[in-house]
Amino acid sequence: MDATSLPGHYGTARASFGAKDFGWRDQAHGLVADLFERSPAIYWTDFLLSSLTGWALTAVYFRAQPFSALQVAAFLLASLLFFRAGTFIHEIVHMPRDQMVGFKRAWNLLLGIPFLMPWVMYSNHVEHHNHRRFGTPGDGEYLPLGASPTTEIFKYLAQAPLLPLFMLLRFGVLGPLSWFHAKLRHWVLTRASAAVSNPYYSEPFPKRLAGHLQLMEVLCLLYLLTLGLLVWRDVITLSQVGMGYLLLAFTLGLNWVRNLAAHRYVNDGTQMDHASQVAESINITGQTWLTVALFPVGLRYHALHHLFPALPYHNLDEAHRRLMQHLPADGSYRATNRDSFFAAVGELWRSARATAPEASAMRAWLPRSGRS
Repeated sequence: MDATSLPGHYGTARASFGAKDFGWRDQAHGLVADLFERSPAIYWTDFLLSSLTGWALTAVYFRAQPFSALQVAAFLLASLLFFRAGTFIHEIVHMPRDQMVGFKRAWNLLLGIPFLMPWVMYSNHVEHHNHRRFGTPGDGEYLPLGASPTTEIFKYLAQAPLLPLFMLLRFGVLGPLSWFHAKLRHWVLTRASAAVSNPYYSEPFPKRLAGHLQLMEVLCLLYLLTLGLLVWRDVITLSQVGMGYLLLAFTLGLNWVRNLAAHRYVNDGTQMDHASQVAESINITGQTWLTVALFPVGLRYHALHHLFPALPYHNLDEAHRRLMQHLPADGSYRATNRDSFFAAVGELWRSARATAPEASAMRAWLPRSGRS
């Protein structure tokens, strides 16, 4: 399937990406060239305050009167802070391997292992910035939701409450069993070892990180066995297990929902150059409470991030300000801006509603046996 086979708004939108002038990129780089250095102090302060306060509020959530205002408030605030702290996984995978090693270990200790999401599981994210992968079925973070019927959006959202269950099965059952079965290990490493939103993603796990992954599997299994022992000894009740599941599902669900406003999601699966990749991405520029809550650690500037992936999160606001002030008024960078989360999702919904089932780009993502 190619863009010319898709009628109406979809083919036009896809074709227009490559036509956008990208000559301003060099000028943009010059404007932000002094902003690429990370500040370890900012990273450590932000992460530790967010994660430790999140754990303190989790204790309040578990000890408060059931369904009281205090419990609800603690639940919501803990989720938002865990979401913020968890988002540093995105910063970690963009760091050089030998940079801020202690920070990466601390992230795994405070969040990665307790949430069954060690940062090595997100190492596939670098493929999302590869022009040969971005927007294709080989991109684990892309689904053509804007170029498929609205049922695909509902199918996507329906996965969110099940994410903790998937992770429990991955680290508590499949991972350990795969240590003793070569074929199962191959399946686990290709189908269940990447943090993705594309359920059809199937790529080998990087061999250079295989040892790190297995260490994380061991630590996550020990964590789960400890929890199981505490439940068996009645130190932790089943109702508390349910409360923990709900907190984790809600926290992960925040990112699942936020992801709807990261891109336009209208590509048909063909390769896209860097200019098209930026044009397909979205900046949320509105200063609202929802923007602050749903787009922590620089996530609101997703188009800017795809323009310059190495920019640290704490400099994105200044970088965006400079680009908006100095780039040409008709520059395509400005077209990536949306006033709010609702504006971006509304655009996605309208695009999906205008897509007939027979023109669905999702067919390119399905396994060969499932394509029509």
